[in-house]
Amino acid sequence: MTAILEVRDLHTQFDTLDGVVRAVDGVSFELAHGETLGIVGESGCGKSVTALSILRLIPTETGRIASGSIRFEGEELTALSEEAMKRLRGHRISMIFQEPMTSLNPVLTVGTQIAENVVRHRGVPWRAARDRACEMLDLVRIADPRRRLDEYPHQLSGGMRQRVMIAMALSCDPRVLIADEPTTALDVTIQAQILDLMLELKEKTGTAIVLITHDLGVVAETTQRVVVMYAGRKVEEAPVEVLFEEPLHPYTRGLMRAIPRLDIEADLAGTRPRLQEIPGLVPILTRPIVGCAFAPRCGFATDRCRAEPPPIVDAGAGHTVACWEVERVRAAA
Repeated sequence: MTAILEVRDLHTQFDTLDGVVRAVDGVSFELAHGETLGIVGESGCGKSVTALSILRLIPTETGRIASGSIRFEGEELTALSEEAMKRLRGHRISMIFQEPMTSLNPVLTVGTQIAENVVRHRGVPWRAARDRACEMLDLVRIADPRRRLDEYPHQLSGGMRQRVMIAMALSCDPRVLIADEPTTALDVTIQAQILDLMLELKEKTGTAIVLITHDLGVVAETTQRVVVMYAGRKVEEAPVEVLFEEPLHPYTRGLMRAIPRLDIEADLAGTRPRLQEIPGLVPILTRPIVGCAFAPRCGFATDRCRAEPPPIVDAGAGHTVACWEVERVRAAA
């Protein structure tokens, strides 16, 4: 399958009082037409900054895309003017942000906010845009959509606000949808409904999805390929079945061990084994990282790991990993 989105050696940095934060440090990946790609990692690893970089939403007062390439349908986004990016955002590439209550305008009705996007990108009259907004609310299964058009975000539940965000993001039939932790603040029942809805709409529209999350269970159920990030870097990438069958980076293995397992039987005392936490702390991104960023926390680390950054190597079956000790990790598994 050909790629609709290509990110190559992306570096995004922020200026702070403590120095330059290298939030994204050389990340590369591709997204194929109609594919769902998961980007996973703990908080602060650069997932959201990668998404904001794709849409050129990095605040220019303190941040910048220092280098790298972002190509969408063959067009280099880093070279586009701000006006050209405004025409692209919400139209050909859309984004669902983490918290709908802070992403939706509290003083405008949800119908107005969806219709504004349609008017801007499709150039249709306001009445037609309102009809499109009603159609989208119905598509995301909001009951009585005509009445909901005139309600404000605070009048809706968390799950309904997230559905409004999805309706707004899909209102202009985007080619790529970036979903940044779309179910974070929702209970598990609503989470499942939102994820099912996104995948159903993807099948109907053919939209490719970048799903950013820290929930490996969500990744296992919804994605075709997975990128694992740590300290602003990509450390592993694989088809989802391959990654869960044989994680090759020690960090990915640590994430897997931290997943609660309901299939493990309790012992005679009725207790289950403790989840295995990853020891140590994430590196401070204002300081240069020498060698592998995960080396201080890794049980497989050698002197070479601490001195030389590992390259991304091909492990077969579409599986790539940045680790000097792949064979030891594989043998330990």
